[in-house]
Amino acid sequence: MNKCFLSAAAAAILSFGIAGQAFALPEPDMSPKYTYELKDVMKVDGRQGVACDGKYIYVSCSKVLYKYDMDGKLVLKNDKPFETGYTKAVNHLGDIDVYNGEIYCGVENFMDGVGKDIQVSVYDANTLKFKRAFPFNEASGQLETSGITVDPVKGTVWMCSWVGEESGRYLYEYDLDGNYLRKVHLQPVPQWVQGVFYYDGSLFLTADDGTADDNEPDHLYRVDISSASYAPVILEKTFTETIKQGEIEGLCVDPSTGDLLVHQNRGARIVLGMTKGMYPGYKSEVHEIYRYKLTPNK
Repeated sequence: MNKCFLSAAAAAILSFGIAGQAFALPEPDMSPKYTYELKDVMKVDGRQGVACDGKYIYVSCSKVLYKYDMDGKLVLKNDKPFETGYTKAVNHLGDIDVYNGEIYCGVENFMDGVGKDIQVSVYDANTLKFKRAFPFNEASGQLETSGITVDPVKGTVWMCSWVGEESGRYLYEYDLDGNYLRKVHLQPVPQWVQGVFYYDGSLFLTADDGTADDNEPDHLYRVDISSASYAPVILEKTFTETIKQGEIEGLCVDPSTGDLLVHQNRGARIVLGMTKGMYPGYKSEVHEIYRYKLTPNK
């Protein structure tokens, strides 16, 4: 083979490499975006999720929606959220979000770690009554919905999955009319994702990845989404200050203060997402909202 051809081939390979570098995604900043200072802890009913519009705090239980004022007083509840509006049987509300006067819920038929008939349902934030729902796209591979959030900038909905393996490796995006858009691969994949919330250009995830039997803390992660099919996962916080390690759930940011609200449960033994008895010293499970002051890191 002549030398001129070799030189041309080498130049082509070099050029391709340079071009490849030019189009490569920038290295992500793996440092936490905020520091977190615990301000107070508020006891609530409901063990699944939390949302806040700056005037009220909304809490979900598996089969109940609660509405609190900002002082923690219960003002309204809907204890029959599945009574009307559904064509398929559902029994479980996960983490929630509130947007434009409406509460967005990930809903499913859940039993012993398995979710079926996943739907996004919307309730009126004023009355807590059902308004509409749309089903998930089975082709997405999603097998469970533990949390949901609205990206108000793009006008889309993101869902996360607590179920591991293939389903739990992704976040799933829909438009507000229920059309499936895409899924984004989490790298690395957190274990047992419970809640998701959009804030300040990032998606924040809570993960029940600490073993409560061993008093291991759970974690908060940040995901910076781009147009790529994958996104880096950055550790934001380890919840070492929790009163007793248990099961972390949903999260949100109070728009009136900029504080992070994190839902925590303690006292119950959880197996495959179901309550299976109590730890010593507890007769019932305790549900609390931890409020943190967020300070951006420079």
